[in-house]
Amino acid sequence: MSDTPDIVLVDDDAEVRRAYGQTLELDGLSVAALGSSATALKALSPAFEGVVVSDVRMPGMDGFAFLDEVRRLDPDIPVLLITGHGDVPMALRALRAGAWDFIEKPADPVLLVETVRRALEQRRLVLENRALRDEATRDDAAAEDVWAARLIGRAEPMQRLRRTLAVLADTRTDVLIFGETGTGKEMAARALHDFGRRRAGRFVAVNCAAIPENMIESELFGHEAGAFTGARERRIGKIEHAHKGTLFLDEIESMPLAAQTRLLRALQERSIERLGSNAEIKVDIRVLAATKVDLLALAGEGRFREDLVYRLNTVTVRLPPLRDRREDIPALFRHFVATVAARDGVPARPVEAGTLSELMRRPWPGNVRELRNAAERHVLGLEEAPAASPAPAPMDGPSLEAMMDAAERHLLAEALVRHGGRVGQCADALGISRKTLYLKMRKHGLERDAVED
Repeated sequence: MSDTPDIVLVDDDAEVRRAYGQTLELDGLSVAALGSSATALKALSPAFEGVVVSDVRMPGMDGFAFLDEVRRLDPDIPVLLITGHGDVPMALRALRAGAWDFIEKPADPVLLVETVRRALEQRRLVLENRALRDEATRDDAAAEDVWAARLIGRAEPMQRLRRTLAVLADTRTDVLIFGETGTGKEMAARALHDFGRRRAGRFVAVNCAAIPENMIESELFGHEAGAFTGARERRIGKIEHAHKGTLFLDEIESMPLAAQTRLLRALQERSIERLGSNAEIKVDIRVLAATKVDLLALAGEGRFREDLVYRLNTVTVRLPPLRDRREDIPALFRHFVATVAARDGVPARPVEAGTLSELMRRPWPGNVRELRNAAERHVLGLEEAPAASPAPAPMDGPSLEAMMDAAERHLLAEALVRHGGRVGQCADALGISRKTLYLKMRKHGLERDAVED
C-alpha cells in the first residue's frame, strides 16, 4: 500500500475491496483498501491529494456518518459512494449531504475508473487553488508585516493608513501627505518610496521651510555656471537629481509664490530648465508633498497657488495625530526606548505600568516626535516614572490600580465614541474580543454613557 494513495477504498467486504482495488490499480492508480470507516479516517487529512471511494451500508460507522466525518475534516475531499441499485434514493440523499458522486453496484470497471479520474482532477485543482490562496495570504501577511514594522500601530487609523499607502506604493500617482507636526510625514513618504517601484532610484527630500527664498529656485532647478553672482560652476538641482526616483517636498506651504509657478510647470510638463539655460531637461519623477496646513485655505488668502494645490493633491493621505490612537502609545514608547538604547549601546530601562498610564493621559501636541523625545529622556534617566516612587498613602492620591483603571476607562470610552458605539469595530480596533470588551464596559459602567458621549 502506498504511503500517499490516490484512492482510499472503504468496504467491509474483502472480495469487493479486492475486485475494485485491482480494477483501479490496473489503471495505474495506487489504492489503500480498508475494511472500516474508522480506519479510513486515520488515513485522511486536509493535505490528502486523492479520492475516497466508500460503500454506504457498513457496520459501525456507515457511509453517511463517514461522509460527515470526512467533510468535517476537509469538505473538498471527493467522496464517491457505492450503493446497490435499490439504494439509489439513499445515494441521492448523500449527494445533497455533500458526496461528490455515486456508483451503483456492481460497479462497471470503466465507469469506476472514469469517475475516479474526474474526482482526482477536481481534487488536484482544489489543492492548487488552495495553495495559491495560501501563498497570496502569506504574501499579504508578509507585506503587512513590512509596513507595520515601518509604521507602528494597531489602532484602526494606522491600519487604514498602511492599507492606503500599500495601494499607492506601486502607482505613479503624486501624493499630498497631510498631518500635524510630528506625525511622521517623511516616514510615510519614505515608505511609499522604499516599498514602491521607484525604490531603486533616489529619495530626494527638500525641506521648503529651511531654504532661503533667494536660493530655493536654484536648489530645486539647478543652475549653469555664471547664471548669477557666485554661480561659478554648473549645479544639478533637486528635481533633476530625483530623476527615476522620488522627490519629497516637505512643508510645501513655505515655498515662495515665484518658485510655486516654476514648480507647477515642472510638474505639468515633467521637464525643467536650469537657471541661466534655455535647454529643456526631461525628468521622470514622482512627487510626494507634505503639509501641516490646509493648502486651499492658504490659497484663499493668496499665499499659495490654487492650481498647484490641485496638481499636488491627486491623492491626499492624512496621518492620524497621536491623540486619535492612544492605544498605540505603549507599543510606540517601548519601541523608541529599545531603539534609543540600541543606538547608544546602553541597557533599555524597564517601562513601568505607571509610566505608560501617565503617558497615555498626555495631550501630545508634538505627536510621535514628542513621544520619541520622551523615550530618549527615559533611556537617559532624565525623566523618572511616576510609578517608580514609593507608593503613597491612600490619602495622598489614587493608587496605581485606580490610575490604570482610569486610563483604561478613558481609552475604552474614546474608542467607543470614535466607532459610534459599534462594539464589534471597537473590539477589532483595540485588538480584544467582543466578550472582553463587554466585560470591561460593564466593569467601567460604559454600557450607556460611552456610546452617547
